Amino acid sequence: MHFRKKVFAAVLLPATVLLALDNPETAFRKIPDAVRIRENNRTLSAQPHHLGSPYDAKNAQWILEQFRSYGLDASIETFHVLFPTPKERVLELLEPTRFRAALAEPPVAGDPTSGQTREQLPTYNAYSIDGDVTAPLVYVNYGVPADYERLERLGVDVKGKIVIARYGASWRGIKPKVAAEHGALACLIYSDPRDDGYFAGDVYPKGALRPEQGVQRGSVADMPLYSGDPLTPGVGATKNVSTFDLKDAKTLTKIPVLPISYGDARPLLSALAGPVAPAEWRGALPLTYHVGPGPAKVHLKLAFDWKIVPANDVIARIPGTTYPDEWILHGNHHDAWVNGSSDPTSGMSALLEEARAFGELVRQGWKPKRTILLCAWDGEEEGLFGSTEWVETHADELAKKAVVYINSDSNGRGFLEAGGSHTLEPFLNAVAEAVMDPEKNISVGERRRAREIQNARTADERKHLREKRIFPLEALGSGSDFTPFLQHLGVASLNLGFGGEGDGGVYHSIYDDFAWYTRFSDTDFSYGRALAQTIGTAVLRLADADLLPFEPAALSAAVARYTKEVQDLARERREAAEELGRQIDEGVPSAAADPKEPFVAPKKEMAVPYFDFSPLENASAALDAAAKRYDEARTAATAGTALDAGRVARANAALRDLEGALTRPQGLPGRPWYRHYVYAPGFYTGYSVKTLPAVREAIEQKQYGDVNARISETAQALAAAAAKVTEAGEALKAK
Repeated sequence: MHFRKKVFAAVLLPATVLLALDNPETAFRKIPDAVRIRENNRTLSAQPHHLGSPYDAKNAQWILEQFRSYGLDASIETFHVLFPTPKERVLELLEPTRFRAALAEPPVAGDPTSGQTREQLPTYNAYSIDGDVTAPLVYVNYGVPADYERLERLGVDVKGKIVIARYGASWRGIKPKVAAEHGALACLIYSDPRDDGYFAGDVYPKGALRPEQGVQRGSVADMPLYSGDPLTPGVGATKNVSTFDLKDAKTLTKIPVLPISYGDARPLLSALAGPVAPAEWRGALPLTYHVGPGPAKVHLKLAFDWKIVPANDVIARIPGTTYPDEWILHGNHHDAWVNGSSDPTSGMSALLEEARAFGELVRQGWKPKRTILLCAWDGEEEGLFGSTEWVETHADELAKKAVVYINSDSNGRGFLEAGGSHTLEPFLNAVAEAVMDPEKNISVGERRRAREIQNARTADERKHLREKRIFPLEALGSGSDFTPFLQHLGVASLNLGFGGEGDGGVYHSIYDDFAWYTRFSDTDFSYGRALAQTIGTAVLRLADADLLPFEPAALSAAVARYTKEVQDLARERREAAEELGRQIDEGVPSAAADPKEPFVAPKKEMAVPYFDFSPLENASAALDAAAKRYDEARTAATAGTALDAGRVARANAALRDLEGALTRPQGLPGRPWYRHYVYAPGFYTGYSVKTLPAVREAIEQKQYGDVNARISETAQALAAAAAKVTEAGEALKAK
């Protein structure tokens, strides 16, 4: 801890000035300081701090001390979770030549923390099972379901083989999952330089991209089933909770899996023969990409230490005065795979400065109407452990009190990136207008809209964006700590950060450190300041709003769009199956077939029936009608005289419960932990979202007999949401 105090003592920081609190929001945005954010980052990323490590525990204690030094009530809540680390890792090419993979990232001259080898986790994928496998190798491109369909057309079977897939196109945990479903014995994942290396620019340390021996660590637990501790699904992993046996943990992989660098992948891929890979499968390594199998034969051996470690969440609380039992939460995780200056320390450093600014407002007399909770989560990298275990432990209280959860994570330079509940879309646009972009002298909202207009696919879309003057919120899948709040508990959520410029390829490697970040990302931490200003402004407005700023009309517009998408999906699947059947009957090869590939006769697709979408259409229309009635009631109620406090309280209670109405207690089919019927991570995409997931995935996975039932279930959730919107509108009209 002596080192930490020394860091701050060496930096001259501006003295605190008295602020005019007649406008707390304006006063708040003046406080965050980029120099302090830089020093927060330097301190937190000074050593590797993975879950359960000594420096991870020290960081949690240091964050606690910072919160308290700002005058905030703060405490640490500890959970006990499963976290395996490697005991043995062996990867060898046995035939036609011999090669042993290095499986290590070398330190870089001029980067002092890249050489902290004693504290660094080795390169591996957490929640891979142990295994010792020798088998022929097959290249499977990105290793997603469509790639295996292509391999089948090439006459290549992966059963009994080891597959090698490149990172990209889906979340890493999907790759071993799909490989196991197709009978593979093990899975290797490498970073191809076309996607993450020299093809895109200079590599570190000359440039920002991933160097030859750089490796992306990461969890491969099957998070589309549930997030959090694999041994305690649905229950907080406290000392009092009995855990499952390891063999019962459903989110562990079915086959061993290991990430490797493109330096280690090159000899393996060079040894493959068989068909030449399709053009779109070819990366940027200097070799001809073949798919195999063989003659490359590979030996993979993995063994792990399956241990229970502490996960330390740090929670700061600012009590509300008027609505103390309504909570606005902002969270960012503090653990990293290694030093993690970008992921997650760039976001955590900004949250600390936001907390200091709130503490300064409180010191000078401001008090929020609603209670504010600022959360530093542990164990996010392994599977959203800290946030999930905290949510599961406090689920009953959160269901009654949580109004909005705002998440941040990695932060960089560039554009405001925003995803979340569509009810918050107009609100966030208004917040983004209040914060200035550090480089462009326009608001961060205006800059984001300009990019949306530039990237519009059609002239009509471009015109719509100009006229509407609003940027869209992206629907949320998974990949960060909003997941348990939004998709398990049904709390309206946002996920915010800056990026798009100065990004690089050191994600989850030893090179994501202070040296890299201050050379290639938010070098002066001005976008860290912008993040603290943006989220702080959102938190302050939510905490002090009399009538909660939810917009049901934005939700109904999104639902209408998603309803049309699943109808179009069904129609497109039906037409494609019919066309394939016609071609097979007539002996006509598909126009999409590559004439260079060996011909394998396609199989007829299952006939796609006509589905009854009327319940979904009716529920969407009912939600839209309720939203319009709410808008009318709100306009009338807020015109002229002050709102009656009782009416506002009843309306707020209904609005607070609106997101939860979109969940069903039994959850999604086959994965009951996920309860949200509008947003969910895809079963075969992981981080990427599936909207109206029960319906969409039943169609995509050809479970046609279930589609009408999924339509009905989704319609029931939408009807429940419409009832909450109606309830809010009626409360505002009541005398």
